[in-house]
Amino acid sequence: MPNIYPLIRPVLWRLDAEVAHGLALSALRAAPGWCLPFPGEGDGLETTVWGRVFSNPLGLAAGFDKHAQAPSALYRIGFGFVEVGGVTLHSQLGNPKPRLFRLTADQAVINRMGLNSVGADAVAQNLLRQRRTELPGPLAVNLGLNKDAVDPPEDYGALARKLAPHSEILTINVSSPNTPGLRALQDPSKLMGIVNAVRDGAETAPETRHPTVLVKIAPDLESADVDDICDLAVKENFDGLVVSNTTVARPQTLRSPDSGEVGGLSGRPLFESSTALLKDVYVRTSGKIPLVGVGGISSSEDAYKKIKAGASLVQLYSALIFEGPALVGQIKTGLAQLLRADGFTTVAEAVGSAHRTGAER
Repeated sequence: MPNIYPLIRPVLWRLDAEVAHGLALSALRAAPGWCLPFPGEGDGLETTVWGRVFSNPLGLAAGFDKHAQAPSALYRIGFGFVEVGGVTLHSQLGNPKPRLFRLTADQAVINRMGLNSVGADAVAQNLLRQRRTELPGPLAVNLGLNKDAVDPPEDYGALARKLAPHSEILTINVSSPNTPGLRALQDPSKLMGIVNAVRDGAETAPETRHPTVLVKIAPDLESADVDDICDLAVKENFDGLVVSNTTVARPQTLRSPDSGEVGGLSGRPLFESSTALLKDVYVRTSGKIPLVGVGGISSSEDAYKKIKAGASLVQLYSALIFEGPALVGQIKTGLAQLLRADGFTTVAEAVGSAHRTGAER
């Protein structure tokens, strides 16, 4: 199928960013398979992490399909795994609109959605319906926190109990900048209670489906905080870390008119800082904990750099807004070529290779 997104994008760009996003999601959900873009060549990209098989290491980050409305369509365009959410225990509207801004000149996005969610029960029902068609890859659910929550471990645990039966991965989101006080939960004294609550909730799923539990961290952490989280992750045998969420920083290079909007910045300007943090976390955890690399990926070269920096899996979202769904297949095809060119026969062989060689290959 030819890539028609460049023809559609000017129409979407005339609409409010959040309205356009909703239309794009609905279109993907309704599209028959024959009109979806080529999902790319995946030869040599299959990888196993946490004992789970991924057809390729490229995943969709949280935020695109918040309510689990279209995961099956997202797999059909080539993703090896899909993360839905963030999901909160109870439904909430999120922050006032407008709350989503395209920074076209910077290939970036600012959002201050505020974890708008239909709630865990509604998402569980959506996932239950999706499971009837058997999704072809591991499904992740991003767990968020209601603004009025008074007992975070209890709420995260309840989320896990409701959503564990419908997922293979549960990602604890304690790093969104758009919910007051949420990032303070990255403090090890608070984080461990939340992790234990989610672990306990995950174990209520059928024994063959106990989800993997990940923690998603912020890119704006101080060095000492990164040390503390990495030490805790190794000591307490975390399943993995997701590096990283959106940033509140504003690089001087930003040129778009909306670059001063409040919220989390994602997209191309986040690539260098998030990859530097990924490298740091890989070193600080001695490569003992699987990492998911997120932030600014818009090409196969970007995905490959994340993998060489230490990511066993990678995720993207913002680049889809600018490039469209055909980007997924393009990245997969290019990534397979890059691996072969460097003599790697599997993705796992390339993970962390920049550290082993002492420089970028």
